[in-house]
Amino acid sequence: RSSWLLLAPLLTPPIPVITAPPCSLCPEGAHRFQWIRNLVPEFGISSSHVKVLSSPVEFYELLKVQIKAAKQRVVMASLYLGTGLLEQELVDCLEETLEKSLQAKGSPDLRVSILLDYTRGSRGRKNSRTMLIPLLQRFPKQVRVSLFHTPNLRGLLRLLIPERFNETIGLQHIKVYLFDDNVILSGANLSDLYFTNRQDRYVLLRDSPEIADFFTELVDAIGDVSLQLQQDDTVQMMEGMVHPYQGDKVAYCEIANRRVMEVINSARTRQELLHAKTFHSSQPGSSLLSQQGSQASGSLKPEPDTWIYPLIQMKPFGIQIDEMVTETLLTEAERDARIYLTTGYFNLTQAYMDLILGTRAEYRILLASPEVNGFFGAKGVAGAIPAAYVYIEHQFYSEVCYLQQQERVQLQEYSRAGWTFHAKGLWLYLAGSDLPCLTLIGSPNFGYRSVHRDLEAQVAIVTENKALQQQLHQEQEQLYLCSGVVSTSTFEQPNRYVKLWVKLVTPLIKNFF
Repeated sequence: RSSWLLLAPLLTPPIPVITAPPCSLCPEGAHRFQWIRNLVPEFGISSSHVKVLSSPVEFYELLKVQIKAAKQRVVMASLYLGTGLLEQELVDCLEETLEKSLQAKGSPDLRVSILLDYTRGSRGRKNSRTMLIPLLQRFPKQVRVSLFHTPNLRGLLRLLIPERFNETIGLQHIKVYLFDDNVILSGANLSDLYFTNRQDRYVLLRDSPEIADFFTELVDAIGDVSLQLQQDDTVQMMEGMVHPYQGDKVAYCEIANRRVMEVINSARTRQELLHAKTFHSSQPGSSLLSQQGSQASGSLKPEPDTWIYPLIQMKPFGIQIDEMVTETLLTEAERDARIYLTTGYFNLTQAYMDLILGTRAEYRILLASPEVNGFFGAKGVAGAIPAAYVYIEHQFYSEVCYLQQQERVQLQEYSRAGWTFHAKGLWLYLAGSDLPCLTLIGSPNFGYRSVHRDLEAQVAIVTENKALQQQLHQEQEQLYLCSGVVSTSTFEQPNRYVKLWVKLVTPLIKNFF
């Protein structure tokens, strides 16, 4: 392995691996992962509330249906909102729903909060901001648009670095779409490609008020430390808030850390109290009268068989929860367990690579072939990015072969004519099981950017329910069905030729894409 790769782990402090004794209140089986709740809130739900979607069209149609049905809140966090006809239709749905809310008797209840990235959302003359300004002008008391600006893009760097390139410094990358008590977690942005022919992953959590409250509070917290879009297309910070690139960087990051950790810790405390209350009320000695009262009021919920853990990663603010949990999952995976890991942009951190190559589980890693990479055919320097990914993939594959791990660690490339590939996450199959009991789904790509630069969120879904496990298994199979196994001959194909300048530059810039 080249010397810069060997030095990489020395540049950042190691992340502690989390271990915890088993919970005496929880059953065996899937709850071997209950240690995650030492870091984040645990939401126990019925598997009947979880639906796995499979296509961009299904995702888009669901967004429209959910917007139209919303009564109290619409909260959408994304990298950006596109400017095409499909995106305009989404904005029209929002306008229609807000209009209905205005016409209802009394004061309108519906609130719309949208969180996007400042640099990506401001790109070009027609952009995310210009798409949303009419909503702000028409419904100023009901609509909030927050634009997150990384504190790392400031001073001379901000003045000199051009549009598009400024997006490499750091982004708001979280994708969560919630409507009243229904939550969609995905890696997909609000853009026409993601509604038509860019394959991603999507999961709907229905009737989950506690989870919806958590993500509403999280988006509010990030929104509070973001620039607020005004009706005249200017932006300003909330009164009294430190500015992300004009104010003191340390002070800004401390405030942001405090706001986000307050959301995580208060939700964790609430869920722990709820967990204890539910456990005690279900014991044989608990009051029959109180149980009957619960039944009479219709508040008795079915026993949870599925647990949702929100995993947040915001390294600019010193928050590394997702990284800790992912590293622990990879470390603790037993011999003969199988991990199916997918990313649209294969650029694993050194820590993740070392764990995959040095642990005992079997890995099937799905990544984009050059033709389905989102940068394929791009103009200028960006057009060379697929070749850089090929080079990174070839280096990793060579390491796998050098360590004679080809049977245990297998790379597979997604290929589908006319499509691009953007899916990310993992599925964990315990030893001897044909179905996964855990999946990670959300925005992180397992790369340097996700860990160090951007704001990310995903959820760990742990389930004991066979029907939901089957849904997750089918999702995994459907994605891997469109792939071919990588071998030495893969890199001998003409379309895998990597120019010398790309090989020389890739080690220098791989931490930016």
